[in-house]
Amino acid sequence: MQAEVNIAIDGPTASGKTTVARLLAQRWHLLYIDTGLMYRAVAWEALRRGLNLEDSQSLAELALGLDMRLEPDFALPSGCRLYLNGRDITEELHAPAIDRAVSKVAAVPAVRREMVRRQQEMARGGGVVMAGRDICSVVLPQAQLQYYLDASPSARAQRRWEELRAKGDPITLEEVLADLERRDYQDTHRQDSPLRKTERAEYIDCSRLDAQQVVDLISTKYRAWHEAERASADQERPQDHA
Repeated sequence: MQAEVNIAIDGPTASGKTTVARLLAQRWHLLYIDTGLMYRAVAWEALRRGLNLEDSQSLAELALGLDMRLEPDFALPSGCRLYLNGRDITEELHAPAIDRAVSKVAAVPAVRREMVRRQQEMARGGGVVMAGRDICSVVLPQAQLQYYLDASPSARAQRRWEELRAKGDPITLEEVLADLERRDYQDTHRQDSPLRKTERAEYIDCSRLDAQQVVDLISTKYRAWHEAERASADQERPQDHA
């Protein structure tokens, strides 16, 4: 039986990786996992409990004890719902307060180890599209298809600002850009699993590409992978010489 492919997608904030991964999973009937939601959920609970975000031990203990469940929902921009301790908190995970907190939470090594363990378990059977910041380098380094999506800071800030404005957030474009640059620095300079492009990951500049165009590019590679696997299986199958 032909194995199903795993698709790993990395990239900085607002690079379009979440939308692309969701559309890919929807097109090819794969399981979509937005790993960023998982870190956001830890940040959400940490803020709810009033924990000190500089207290790594408290954050690690928090992450270990959370009951977290992801369920596909392609009607949402995130592509899935996240249930924390039985409660659907999906709609609350992209608030500006979470934006500011999540990089600090995600930088805690013990938090990352626990989230990576959960993510790898989800992908064990294949057929997963996973988006995040360390998917190619740490979570799924053996994924058959690997991509790094990027865009200019101005393009990413514009994209994020429009998303927030649509939700009624009064934040300015300048504030979004400053926050994005701060998060980029934190993500690329953290000691544990920093954001980086791996050698195997194909780089895609999304500054002038919409999500559907990126999906089409990756879908071409996805079809080619399956065709190559099918051809290899045919060659290995014993021939009937009767």
